[in-house]
Amino acid sequence: MALTRGASVQARAQAPPSGAAAPREAARPWPEIDNPAAWLVAAVLVLMPAIANGFFLIEIFATTLILGTIALSLMFLAGYGGMVSLMQLTIAGFAGYMCAVLGVSGNTSLSLGWPWWLATPAALALATLFGTLGGALAVRTAGIYTIMITLAIGAAFYYFTNQNWAIFNGHTGINNVATPQVWGVDWGSDLPFYYLVLGIAALCYFAVEYVSRAPFGLVLQGIRDNPRRMAALGFNVNAHRIAAYAFAALIAALGGVLQVWNYKQISPGSVGVERCIDILIIAIVGGIGRPVGAFIGAFIFVILRTFTLDFLIRIGLDGNRFRLLIGLVFLAIVFWSSDGIIGLWERWRQRVQGAVGRQTGSRGHG
Repeated sequence: MALTRGASVQARAQAPPSGAAAPREAARPWPEIDNPAAWLVAAVLVLMPAIANGFFLIEIFATTLILGTIALSLMFLAGYGGMVSLMQLTIAGFAGYMCAVLGVSGNTSLSLGWPWWLATPAALALATLFGTLGGALAVRTAGIYTIMITLAIGAAFYYFTNQNWAIFNGHTGINNVATPQVWGVDWGSDLPFYYLVLGIAALCYFAVEYVSRAPFGLVLQGIRDNPRRMAALGFNVNAHRIAAYAFAALIAALGGVLQVWNYKQISPGSVGVERCIDILIIAIVGGIGRPVGAFIGAFIFVILRTFTLDFLIRIGLDGNRFRLLIGLVFLAIVFWSSDGIIGLWERWRQRVQGAVGRQTGSRGHG
């Protein structure tokens, strides 16, 4: 059955079911060119190499964009499809491993030595297929069972990479992974790599924004709100969900390739279960209902992860407790707003607009 029907069926899919709220995302214009804050952030990101040194450029902002891209794939599934997947970092790690195995690395006995323009697309395709197959298993479940099966896939992949030496080199991992060199430019150096990461993150962001407003995205949101009614309208619910997993897997795979190029190595520690949970925390802290929330949450997470350790040591506490502090920040944000930072921002803006409206009204009345 086709993923989309005729115009009349699409119109019915866009209409909210009785007793259900219409998707909030469909009401927003695209692109949001009338938002000055968005233009300001874009300008700052483009000019960042002139402001920040190499450490902040790569370890803070490039890492934020990479983790935000991976979290964006989770946000797409959970926010638009109602499917919380904990295997998105696993997909990213799979792409990174395939990039290292198929491409060039310091482990010449393991890596096949393919050029980057062949190894990278192959790694992306294999990771997308891996995520699609995992999604095909996950769509047969719902709620907590979806979370558990995707977490089980992540745990299984971690233990497999940790114990397999023939392909993944066991717990040692694969080191000195080569980065592309195109037209004499080493894309592993700070400036080209930052702009490469920024470009791919922007591409993934706008792709998610576009898909969420396309017929496929609107149908997916209808399935999120009321799958039975969408099935009654003639839509193949599982096919749409599997397609959503495939799209999200491609985004996560792009983030995984960038991650292995950034660190130039990959090991089982990169795909551990706690790392999978980190991606969920990033998405929820930023706001799982909006694509930009993934990058906001990633920035907060990277700042805490980078500077909390030194802060705890300076005040005489165990540096290993930085994850406890991250957890406390996570709980505080979720307690005040289920929509994360985006929800807090929207609530504050509404209060300011309400106060300004009341003040204007009182002046007009007077």
